[in-house]
Amino acid sequence: MTKRKGNRVILSFICFILGSMLAFSYQYTKREASKRNITDRQWQKEYDYRERVIKIQKENRRLKNELVQKQNEVVEMEKALAEQQTSYTDLAKQAEKLRMYVGEAKVKGKGIEITLSDASYIPSEQSATDYIVHEQHVFKVIHELLISGAEAIAINGQRISHRSYIVCNGPVIEVDGTQHAAPFVISAIGNPTVLASALNIPGGVKDQLIQDNIIVGIASKDEIVLDPIFHVNHP
Repeated sequence: MTKRKGNRVILSFICFILGSMLAFSYQYTKREASKRNITDRQWQKEYDYRERVIKIQKENRRLKNELVQKQNEVVEMEKALAEQQTSYTDLAKQAEKLRMYVGEAKVKGKGIEITLSDASYIPSEQSATDYIVHEQHVFKVIHELLISGAEAIAINGQRISHRSYIVCNGPVIEVDGTQHAAPFVISAIGNPTVLASALNIPGGVKDQLIQDNIIVGIASKDEIVLDPIFHVNHP
């Protein structure tokens, strides 16, 4: 009887222990499941955030590449505009230079003045025409000036162009129909040193004029102003 009672006590104790273990196991499992649910939600949020960051980074890279491309396009456009502007500037300079060469623009600059005068003494036995300035003398000077780089030329203040004509008419010469008497002052804009040197070459234009009894004077000028052909006031 006592033995049977003792067995029941032991069995009850074992059942109590098993019940406690089951209860603890249940509570533990419940807590862990709760923790796992929280951890899963956090992981999902972190994953979502990471995906959004990656997406934003990709978009930033795309926008950066697009920005670089646009900047390159702007640079190319600026280069093209600069070249176009340079081209327009060059064309404007060329047009201005052409107007200057044909006498349609007022010009000023350094240059030289060549004075051609008739001989001061004419022997009675000689022909007077051998001691005065003729159109061929003026032509020689103008031709030498042009091939030496003269930018603009005038005779006694009258601007000449590539279409001008010079002819003798007795003791005077006509320049494009306007008469001029000696002395003839030929003004030329250009490098004074180069122009003067071209005329003073031994055996050159100056020596030839002197041999023809022409008095030649050459002077460098810091500034010569020549009006356009249609602004010239004829004497």
